[in-house]
Formats: sequence, structure tokens, C-alpha cells
Amino acid sequence: MGLVFQSSEKPHMHTNGYKVLITGGASGIGLALARRFHAAGNTVVLAGRRADALAEAARTLPGAQTEVADITQDTDRARLLRAHGDTSVLVNNAGIQINRSLLEQTEADIRRELDTNLIAPVLLTHAFLPVLLRQPQAAVINVSSGLAIVPKEVASLYCASKAALHSFSQTLRWQLEGTPVQVFELLPPLVDTAMTQGRGQGKISPEALADAFWHAFSTGHHEVLAGKTRLLALINRLSPALAQRIMRKGL
Repeated sequence: MGLVFQSSEKPHMHTNGYKVLITGGASGIGLALARRFHAAGNTVVLAGRRADALAEAARTLPGAQTEVADITQDTDRARLLRAHGDTSVLVNNAGIQINRSLLEQTEADIRRELDTNLIAPVLLTHAFLPVLLRQPQAAVINVSSGLAIVPKEVASLYCASKAALHSFSQTLRWQLEGTPVQVFELLPPLVDTAMTQGRGQGKISPEALADAFWHAFSTGHHEVLAGKTRLLALINRLSPALAQRIMRKGL
């Protein structure tokens, strides 16, 4: 798989001994990342909206904890912080994508997509930062998208929210220089998950994406462009107009 890594001068993260809280952890990318962290000897907490899906996921990860939570709700974010104040790795993975034109969406659709993909991760990070800063080593891991680089026509709010999360990840990394907290960003291509069912070709598996991330995490590289995201970034660097033409209808 093609990858681009952005390195940092901070010491490499250890790979075990952490308590890892993963939003959207019951399936797809979140569960694949959970399996990677769990296999390395970390305590994993899976957070999500569906108790049944969380329970099913946890059965494959002995010792994993689960939290039924809607991260767009203030009360649920506060409850996660109270219950897991010893977290050392926060993975902001939960996201939704609505593939309709703006005129076809309701105001509720718009708020839900922006709240889930951008506002909730920022607020959750804000809430957990004091906790993370007390750890010897800690990390914030934001799962954005290759669509943060060049948007596609049919998912304007998803692309906008992921572009904002990409910018947030960069600036947060700068703000936390000289602290124990490292900021990682994973920019996936099209991944074979429930969210992408029936759409697109050439998808990679969540497990392949998790493998790519794990290599970056364990070697101290903070920005991970996986698979076709690397190609898209290269095309955009050479010819932004061509990249936009390619993405008008999506890869």
C-alpha cells in the first residue's frame, strides 16, 4: 500500500501500556484500530451509540470495555471523561457521510453531520486534554479523510468537516509541541465499511488501513496518507485542476 508519512522530532510513542478510548469503535476503522491496540497490550475502550454492536465487538477483544455514548451530546462526553479520566490515547474516529446535495438535506442533517465529524471531536479533545497532559506519553488520533485534500461533489459537508479536522490536527500538533501529547492524523482513502456500502471501487480493508496507521504510530510519523490518498495528494500538488476534475463525481 502506498503511504506518505510526516515525521516529528518528538520521541516515538511506546506501543503498549496505554488506555485507549476509541469513538465509533464498534465496527469498521474504529474496530480495526482497536484490534491493533489491543493486540499490542493496551487497554481498549470502545465508545459508540449501539449497545449490541459494542457488545459484539468487545467479545473479540478480551478485557475491552464499552461505553454507549453519543459524542455529539454534552452529557455523554462529560460521562466519558468521568469514567475514563486515566485515558492516554484518544481516537476521534466516529463519523457520518450524507451523500446528497445541500438542497436535498434538512437543517437537522446538516447539523448532525457537522456535529459528528467536527464539533464533537474538537470538544472531546478539549475535554480530555488536561487528562492527556498529565500522562508521561499521550496521543490524540484524528481520523479524517483523503477528501480533506480534494472534495468530491456529492458530499460537500463531509468533505468540509474533514478538511476542517485536518487543519485542526495540524494546528493542535503545533500547539502541543513541548508537551507529552502527540497528535496523529489518519487520512484514509475509500475503505470497505458500512458507510461506503454500495459506493466506489478499489476499496481497502479496515485492517489494511489499521496496519498502515500502526506502522506510522510505532515509528513516530504523525500524518498518514494511505493508499489512493497518497496518489490524490500527488495529483493535487502537480495539477489542482486535474484533481478537482477527478473528484467531481468521486473516485
